[in-house]
Amino acid sequence: MNKSSTQRSNSKYLLAFVLMVFLCLPEAISQQKPQFKALVFSKTKGFRHQSIPDGVVAMKKLAEKHRFSVYTTEDDREFTKEKLKNYDVIILVSTTGTIFNAEQKEAFEDFVRSGKGVVGIHSATDTEYEWPWYTGLIGGQFAYHPHQQTARLKVVDKNHPSTYHLPEYWLMTDEWYAFKNFNEDVKVLVELDETSYEVGERDGKSMGMGTHPISWYHEYDGGRVFYTGLGHTDEAFEDEGFLLHVLGGIWYAALNRPF
Repeated sequence: MNKSSTQRSNSKYLLAFVLMVFLCLPEAISQQKPQFKALVFSKTKGFRHQSIPDGVVAMKKLAEKHRFSVYTTEDDREFTKEKLKNYDVIILVSTTGTIFNAEQKEAFEDFVRSGKGVVGIHSATDTEYEWPWYTGLIGGQFAYHPHQQTARLKVVDKNHPSTYHLPEYWLMTDEWYAFKNFNEDVKVLVELDETSYEVGERDGKSMGMGTHPISWYHEYDGGRVFYTGLGHTDEAFEDEGFLLHVLGGIWYAALNRPF
């Protein structure tokens, strides 16, 4: 075979290779497309949890493993009507205090009313005490907690993505929140067994709630909301059971798939 023939043959092989890559490209792009887009927000104006960096990293790892995208920030300027259109779910990782101005609150409300989702982790209930809409959304307000300790949790609803994998009874070590101004319309997923830990006393009276919800979900003002009171400790974000609990809540809030 002369040099000219060899060059023509090589050109054909190159053309065939380029064509094959071109044909496969749409499939590759499709496989990489995220299921949904999440905004991970962890701004604090009150107590700042040491576990926040671990929580943010955990959300990134969940996104990578389970094929959704995340944008992590503490910049409240992301809360505009135009920017929030880019997301399907907002994940509040231990936010605290008053963190939104009037325009940002309006953008947040519009986001939820458009049918999108919200996930609250731990001190998301220690946030925006003077905003009644938010209290109804997140499901309640942090009231107090005893010292960190191990407690028994009871799963009362296994028909939800956040609890599919959990046993009926579940041991976890965390900082156990009790709540006030609780939204009785939420659907409780997990309760704390107050006989399994020291709930504390004040003026000689137990500080327990009696029936003590610690994780719940509901539909609110057109959107979907999941909350878990766990997530105070660094170790929580290394616990597979807890991470699957959060993942199921994110999946529900973002996609609204049937249970």
